[in-house]
Amino acid sequence: MKRTLFFILMLAAWTASAQQRNPVVPSFTGAVEDFKPNVTNQLGHQYPMVNSQGAVRAQLRAPQAQAVQLDIAGKRYEMTKDENGVWTGTSDPQDVGFHYYQLNVDGASVPDPGSIYFFGAGRWGSGIEIPSADMDFWQVKNVPQGVIEERYYWSKATESMRHCYVYLPAEYQKNTNKKYPVLYLQHGNAENEQGWSAQGHTGQILDNLVAEGKAVPFIVVMDYGQGQNIHLTGEYAKQVPAPEPGRRAGNDNFQVVLLTDIIPMVEKEYRVIADAQHRAMAGLSMGGGQTRRITLANPTTFAYVGMFSGGVMSVEDIQGAAGFQKTNKVVFMSSGSKENPRVMEAAENLKKIGINAVGYVSEGTAHEWHTWRRSLYQFAQLLFK
Repeated sequence: MKRTLFFILMLAAWTASAQQRNPVVPSFTGAVEDFKPNVTNQLGHQYPMVNSQGAVRAQLRAPQAQAVQLDIAGKRYEMTKDENGVWTGTSDPQDVGFHYYQLNVDGASVPDPGSIYFFGAGRWGSGIEIPSADMDFWQVKNVPQGVIEERYYWSKATESMRHCYVYLPAEYQKNTNKKYPVLYLQHGNAENEQGWSAQGHTGQILDNLVAEGKAVPFIVVMDYGQGQNIHLTGEYAKQVPAPEPGRRAGNDNFQVVLLTDIIPMVEKEYRVIADAQHRAMAGLSMGGGQTRRITLANPTTFAYVGMFSGGVMSVEDIQGAAGFQKTNKVVFMSSGSKENPRVMEAAENLKKIGINAVGYVSEGTAHEWHTWRRSLYQFAQLLFK
């Protein structure tokens, strides 16, 4: 009885905490009625919709439900039911860019059946695009198209099969005598190796840049990096670097896999130029933090470093990494303007010691995918030139 009561109390506390994190608020009533189906909708579905203010309107047919809410950006908006059992609700205007969201039906959080599903926030769920004035750079255009391959490979470090995506530029299959540089590009926390191609539109960004002559063709490798879910075996478990003060252990397991398995596999299976001057690493959020730690710990392995909303490198970081400054060609640090960015100051400090440091602030965006698309767009133009 005591055990049952304990779990009831714990569930009640968790529910109250979740409601506090995502408070229930009334549906937005000041919406301009110019809603249009979203670009992330499943084929043939009219909802969800977005209007010119950036407000999101969702609809769900659930005649037997007692309460339905639209859960987006930390708030749950009440939805109302009509005589046909169709629930409709509208959010406040959202920041431009890509947002994960879900519906809450009688206390159960579920994906919106009208949306394409994306992996983020540790689950498969719904996503919606709030239009911006600069969406053109990641649209599919009538230009030579690269391909994104799925690649399975055996990992010695984990004694298991692993999975990644590899972007190959449009000319890769035609120019079979040419070798290419490589960018190792990492996702954020609670996302996976699909994020950069699905939410980030990496292929479209690079196809367009190459077609416009703004970037050189290069390969991009997108692998799974959530360290606490990477289980190293045998001698490889001993190679994990100690965590920095205040940071939990486990996330650097990816470093071992990257150096032991991923880079050797790529350099064996693809036509790449296998040296530091033709090797880059970048990532968003958690992946940006991984990039910082891995490139500093292996200072002569990557000549190009990109951290998108993933912290900054300091003068002390670089001075403590022997060989980094001699090897490095670019240190790129970016952030959304709503993230309290320190990247411009950090870049200026690195320039004073001779580092080719670039700071970039994505105006009007926060810790989300449009910030990171813009960051990749800027970073790609600096690579391998």
